[in-house]
Parts: sequence; C-alpha cells; structure tokens
Amino acid sequence: MKEKFMRALTRTFDLPSEVTLELPRITMIGSIHAYIENHQGLVVFSSQELLLKVHQGFVRVKGDEFVLKMMIDKDILLEGKIQDVTFEKDKA
Repeated sequence: MKEKFMRALTRTFDLPSEVTLELPRITMIGSIHAYIENHQGLVVFSSQELLLKVHQGFVRVKGDEFVLKMMIDKDILLEGKIQDVTFEKDKA
C-alpha cells in the first residue's frame, strides 16, 4: 500500500524515484568504476565480489581486483574489473 502511494506520488510530482522509493542508484564508468548510492549496508566485500543490502534485496557485483575507493554513509565507489552486476530479491 505504502509503495503504491509512493510510486503515484513520484509520478505525479516528477520526483527522483531513487529517493522516494529508496532505490539504489548505480553509475558505472565503463567496467572499471561503479558508484552505488542509497545502499543500506555492506554485506560482503572481497577482491572479487561486492554484496550490498538495498531496499527489498541485494546488489551483487562480481569481477576482479576490487578496491573500495570511497565509502561514506550510503555511498560506495568501487574500482576494479567489473564483470557482472545483479539484483537479488530479499527472500525474507
């Protein structure tokens, strides 16, 4: 119910959906940088994988030679050889 209301509010007033619906915003520069905004927590980080909690699930980034260049509040800048970005539904 709340999500339907927020979607209608977002469309009506042309608001940014990543803010009103708590969605992650992912900006990529080629396959070497991923800037992920509005995540809800770091779950897994290794040189080959990044897993972040987001609204209603997870964002998984796979690749190689990963380095966290920045991590502040709800934003992360990942550098490395990015091969795959997937969204996974929360099973809870």
